[in-house]
Amino acid sequence: MSVKSKFYEARCQKAVKALIKNGFDAIYVPTKEEAVKKALDLVPPNAKVGVGGSVTIRELGIVDELKARGHELFDHYLADTPDEKNRMRKGQLTCDVFFSSTNALTLDGKLVNIDGTGNRVASMIFGPGHVVLIVGANKITDDLQQAMIRAKHLAAPMNAMRLNLKTPCATTGYCSDCNSEDRICKVTTIIEYKPDLTNFTVILVGEEIGY
Repeated sequence: MSVKSKFYEARCQKAVKALIKNGFDAIYVPTKEEAVKKALDLVPPNAKVGVGGSVTIRELGIVDELKARGHELFDHYLADTPDEKNRMRKGQLTCDVFFSSTNALTLDGKLVNIDGTGNRVASMIFGPGHVVLIVGANKITDDLQQAMIRAKHLAAPMNAMRLNLKTPCATTGYCSDCNSEDRICKVTTIIEYKPDLTNFTVILVGEEIGY
């Protein structure tokens, strides 16, 4: 095992213990392949599945796996029109299983996220039968302050670039707290404990995935 693998495993295991203490179901897996298997095992046959705007989920190929299994998908990335996108987003709020990741995870088990529309963070909090987050070790931070910095100054600019948004950070690579209509930092959430009525599983992976 490489030094980086040992380092990531130690941090993931600490975060798993904290998440469990905070009421979440949480597990650690060393590889992306194991993460995909664990995630798909959580999806019942014929379940309606929502997918948030997550690079991680798409990097892992989970959307293609769900399609191959015949699940009804609520993934606004697959929509062709604004109306269809919104139908998909609303479907995510009431699906059986909702897949996404997080912008940052603290070692004491807090999930920090920033959204432009809010459908992803809304679906994490209430509505779906089961929320499943897959989190690469690169997203773990020492504390809440670092998590906020990671979400706003790393994840948000990279996502703005990915989505070709007309924001300063999409050009400069750093946040200037802009007033752009395309601003991606409109909704910020901190999930400190598992929400009361939401089944919630976090799968931590000992590899780097997503932004």
